[in-house]
Amino acid sequence: MKFAFATFLCVSMSLSAIAQDETTSSKDSLSKFDKFNQKAEKLFKILPVPMYSYSSDAGNIFGLAKFNLFSTNKQDTSLFPSKVSGVFTVSSKGRINASIANDLIFKSNKYIIISFVNYKKQPEYIFGIGNDVKREDAEQINQERFVFSSTGLIRVKGKLYAGVNMTLATYFNIETEPESFLVVNDVPGLDGGSTLGIGPSVARETRDNRYNPSKGEFLELGYSFNGGTYNFQRFRFDIRKYYKPFKTYRLILAGQVTTTYTSGEVPFYELSMLGGDNKMRGYYLGALRDKTAVDGQFEVRAPVWNIFGVTAFVATGQVAPDYSKLRGDGFWTAYGGGVRIRVDTKNNTNLRFDMGFGPGGISGFYVNFAEAF
Repeated sequence: MKFAFATFLCVSMSLSAIAQDETTSSKDSLSKFDKFNQKAEKLFKILPVPMYSYSSDAGNIFGLAKFNLFSTNKQDTSLFPSKVSGVFTVSSKGRINASIANDLIFKSNKYIIISFVNYKKQPEYIFGIGNDVKREDAEQINQERFVFSSTGLIRVKGKLYAGVNMTLATYFNIETEPESFLVVNDVPGLDGGSTLGIGPSVARETRDNRYNPSKGEFLELGYSFNGGTYNFQRFRFDIRKYYKPFKTYRLILAGQVTTTYTSGEVPFYELSMLGGDNKMRGYYLGALRDKTAVDGQFEVRAPVWNIFGVTAFVATGQVAPDYSKLRGDGFWTAYGGGVRIRVDTKNNTNLRFDMGFGPGGISGFYVNFAEAF
């Protein structure tokens, strides 16, 4: 939470500094604000956002974040914008998180390459494995990881895409308490390991904006076989729908349902997971994990004034050893809301601040670029 709040303060102070040279009279406040927005956006496209926070566990945390949208062919007016984003943080107690991600789109949206690379050295929190776990049993797992993932898609007909996904992952320097449930149950993954996964992907894309959609839908099916230290398979399904109920008001209704299924000798760090800043917000990513996960969320997005907007969301999800073990009374819940600040008017893209809650005091605060889904 402190991390996100510090980011918000840094952004606010940077934008305020830009506004100091505005001398337009208060009678023209809207015009003044619009000029301020234009200057702020120009600066935002050049400079990364500085971040600072402090906690007793991590110490002083310093970081930078960057997000840019651009066109791979400015003459192609039908082309969706491509994206490159990155974040780097380091703490005085040795925690490191460095990520770079991109969506590269070419030739009238015919070719799409989505990639992600991450190095992380920091603890993660796990309630246990399975759905019948308790928050008070959460334990900290220290580990380092390197992950590279890439999906290449080609439009085969209309809005239908097909391609190949590949993921290379390495986990090492894993540390747990001697009485950890991972040790007691001899769960695969305690010694770390490396895996390479590859398989087909199929997607259908009809959204009007990949990063802040107001209408259309997105559907993705993916499968991969993962070999290396452990051999396992993964299947994933993701469907999203967006709707504008009013013609004259920019209220947006958004829904998403996803499921992930893994089989074989799956290490604990590759199990199907719930939580994070995109799904079941409020829970740590991986707080809930097992071989099977299902979840859904619904969000209302509404403009407030100029570049500002708000959202409210509800979500539910469950994990299980397989689909036959899912229960109607076994769903965990999350809810919350957020603030949106438009940082790219041309591409209608926001900086978002979300607060999510769950039962028993579960909560999480997130800052990120573009919408959660």
